[in-house]
Amino acid sequence: MSANTSILKNATNHSPSPIQLIYAGGTFGSYGKPLQALDAKTFIPLLRTQIQHHLATSVQVLANECVKDSSQLTPSDLVYFYQLILQAYQQKQRQFVLITGTDTLSYLSAFLAEAFAGSDICLILTASMRPLFAADNIHEYQLDPNSDAWQNLKDAIALANHGESGVKVTFSGEAWAAQSVQKVHSHDLMAFTGHQRVGYPASSYVQSLSANKRITWLEKHLALLNIKETAKQINIPVLYCVPNQTAWLATALEQTLTLAPTGIILIGFGAGNIPFDTQLAQVMEQAYNHGHMLVCTTQCPFGGVSDTYAAGSWQYDHHVISGQRLTIPAIYARLLWLNLTLDTPRQRRQRWTQIIKLA
Repeated sequence: MSANTSILKNATNHSPSPIQLIYAGGTFGSYGKPLQALDAKTFIPLLRTQIQHHLATSVQVLANECVKDSSQLTPSDLVYFYQLILQAYQQKQRQFVLITGTDTLSYLSAFLAEAFAGSDICLILTASMRPLFAADNIHEYQLDPNSDAWQNLKDAIALANHGESGVKVTFSGEAWAAQSVQKVHSHDLMAFTGHQRVGYPASSYVQSLSANKRITWLEKHLALLNIKETAKQINIPVLYCVPNQTAWLATALEQTLTLAPTGIILIGFGAGNIPFDTQLAQVMEQAYNHGHMLVCTTQCPFGGVSDTYAAGSWQYDHHVISGQRLTIPAIYARLLWLNLTLDTPRQRRQRWTQIIKLA
């Protein structure tokens, strides 16, 4: 039995209050031929009925206005879910399950992990590769025995009921810290993977907060009144290395800077190797001088980046930030959160450095 699976095996009934369930759309609530999403007014009562009939757990549906295909999510939507959950958390709700789509599950979960760092929230995200209801039984809405949706939801509710603090993803019988999760298959039921060798934000959660610490945490977060408006201005470009002409990447980065990005992700080869070019080094310096954060990661799904090879280490002399073992969704989430909550490039870079030490 893997360590990830044992998390689910040990999930027992400890919850003293109802779990707050959020339905945000995705394949989970799709239906018919061809598949299309059921509207929330139709789907949520059906889902609530299934939970009441089959699970001995108290679950309440938290009203949610953002129900869409997850490929359509924007920074503003990620902030919306943070604020929705924050409001419920302020009302002393602590255990949550969020159903979303698989396309951006890893991005949403990593963002929420950053946003709720330092709290005692228990938030479990899940999704499915197949719809909850069988597509052949039009208007009968019967659970599809070949779908992964119901089991994924049961696992998520069990974890939330257990109440361990943190933001996690459960899928296909496994559970991982949210910041480590990646989608690795486009249609297989075992579509996601992750790991437990994680630091911040997973390491920041506490099992319970004292009254004073809770007040302090909430005051800090409730003061972030305008971040949804700020999110509308944020884009985080990605530059992916392929064996192009050496000068291509420098030109692409220079053009990207004209878009006034709030952060840029460089996806290198291997351990984060980036082809050296004098012009590229100069543009990296230019980016730094204008307050842009460049973070380097790797095309490899596991292992992260290092400065072992000269082919990768040179960029760090030009103020590029190492993504270390963070996934691409986790890097995106951290850049987004820092740009939403800190005013200056210097503050953001300092905070990133502090987080690395915490990890």
